[in-house]
Parts: sequence; C-alpha cells; structure tokens
Amino acid sequence: MRLEPIANPSLARQFVPPALAIAASFLIAALLALVAGGNPFSVFGLIFNGALGSRFALLETLNRATPLIFTGLAVAVAFRAKLWNIGAEAQLYMGAVVTVVLGTGAVTLPAAILLPAIGIAAMLGGALVLLIPALLKTRLGVDEVVTTLLFNFIFLLFVSYLLEGPLKDPMGMGWPKSERLIPEARLPRIVDGLRLHWGFALALISALAVWFIDARTTLGFEMRAVGQNPEAARFAGIPVTAVILKTALLSGGLAALAGFSEVAGLKGSLTLDLSPGFGYTGIVVAMLALLHPLGVVAAALFVAAIFVGADSMSRAAGVPTYIADIMLASALLLTVLAILITRFRVRRD
Repeated sequence: MRLEPIANPSLARQFVPPALAIAASFLIAALLALVAGGNPFSVFGLIFNGALGSRFALLETLNRATPLIFTGLAVAVAFRAKLWNIGAEAQLYMGAVVTVVLGTGAVTLPAAILLPAIGIAAMLGGALVLLIPALLKTRLGVDEVVTTLLFNFIFLLFVSYLLEGPLKDPMGMGWPKSERLIPEARLPRIVDGLRLHWGFALALISALAVWFIDARTTLGFEMRAVGQNPEAARFAGIPVTAVILKTALLSGGLAALAGFSEVAGLKGSLTLDLSPGFGYTGIVVAMLALLHPLGVVAAALFVAAIFVGADSMSRAAGVPTYIADIMLASALLLTVLAILITRFRVRRD
C-alpha cells in the first residue's frame, strides 16, 4: 500500500474532512465533560455564552485573538516555505522588549510618528531573531526546529535578566516588570472603557497584507515553490536561500507584532508572563487555517473563543478549563489527518 497524491481534489474532499475533524474534537470534549460530571450541552452553551454571549465577552474574544492572528500568520508564512518556525514565542518577546525600550521615554515624538516607529523597530527585532536560525539552516544545514525551539527558552531567560536588571521598574516595589509606556506609545482603545485596542485592526490589516503577498506577488509564488519542492525551484532559477531568508524576516516580524500589540495595546509594561504561550498556539492556529492567511483570522477567533469561553464555563460549571486545551489539541491532530486525507489517497500496489 502507498499514498498517491491527488492532483485536483474535489471541493467536497477539500472541506468535508477538516469539518469532520472539528466535529470530532467537539465530540471528544463532550465525552470528557461527561467524565468530569458535567452536561455536554450545558458546557458548550456556557462556552458559547462566555465567548460571544455579551458585548464584553465578544470584545474579550477579539482581544485574545489579536496576538494569535499575528503568531498564526508568522507560522503560516514560514511553514508555506518549509521553514519550520517553532520560535514565535521568542520573536514575540523580542517585539515586546523593543517596544519597552523605545516606548518608556527613550524617544519622545508625537504618537502618530512614535507608534509606527516602535512597531517597525519591533518587527526588525523579531525578524533578526528568526534570521539567525535561518542562516544556520541555509549555511550550515542546522535543523531550524531545534534552533528556533531553543531560542524560546534562551530568550525567556534573557527577558528575565532584563526585568531583574536594566529594564526593571524602580517604582515597581521589587516586582520583575518594566516601566510603563508613555501615553504616546500606547495603542488607543477601539471601545472606550473596554480592553479591545487598535492592535486588532492591525492584525486584520496584516492578514490582508500577507494574503496579498502570498497570492499576488513574486515573493509569494517563490515561497510556495520553495515549500513544495526546493530542488525544482532551484532548477527553475529561484534563489532558494534568498527566499528562505526573506521568509524568515517576514515571519519573525509578524510574530514580533504580537509582542508590540500586547505591550502597547493591552499591558502597558513588560512582564515575564506576557505570553501564556501565544507563540506555540500560533502553530495550532496556522494548521487549523491550512496555512491560509485569511483562514488564520477565522482560526484565531475560534481558538480565542474556546479559551475565553472555557474560563467562563469553568467558573459556572466547575468543569476544568483543560477541556479547552484537549479540544484544541485533538482538533490539531485530527486536522493534520484530514489534510492527509484531502491531499492523498491510498493505493494498493
């Protein structure tokens, strides 16, 4: 038996397996809810109400989705070119560090100039973080899965050092956190009195920009070609090494925007727990979206709704929030299986 690629899969074959994968993940979560002593219909109803049942809940879901869109886009861009970026967490923190360094008074400019300048600088910082593993991959053949993953731990230790030393807030009563950003360096709220900020709009614009690059530019074509077959791309005259490096710069910059938006739009300062794993969750988002930039937005909203709704559900029903983690993990594994079914058929030799 062997797997045979399907040249032109039908529309049903493209969409039915992923839909069944999501449905199966809900079924697994329902069984776990029963084991935990809850009513599955009540649990799912509480998750829905907690994520979308009120204006406050909806805006909180959009707020939680913002960094996931950025990290999901970063992973999708890299994975398209077969650059396995597992280090979005490090790139996110680099963006946050740059935001704090420039946004706590080191640079004084009007907000209309300062905010874009900090955002661009944060993107450059994140791009450089991923550029190092990309260079090691292209020059020395070092596996980027290992280097990008290790960068996450290295950079967290570096951030911990900064928050206990050069960036520590002298008025923070000994807590390891940075000084707060000046008002000119803060992203304004979309809705007064609530936490949703203009970082969400920036995330949507970024998704549209990545889609345009992927579908309408030479770079997007080159990234897809390198991802599908680097040897064939090289034979066709595509500079494979240059494309991988450009992909790394774009991917790292997008992940860094997650750190910029979280600090400038939500937190106002940097702490070691800024990200509860947004970089890793971005991998789930990208895979659920089948690496499509616009699909990343929908997948990020879905994942954010599950997490926000699970927090509310846990308080109301007494069911552990780990059901949300299991639901997303099973959705990821089943979606990968669905992708395999979509693109290949089993043949008997």
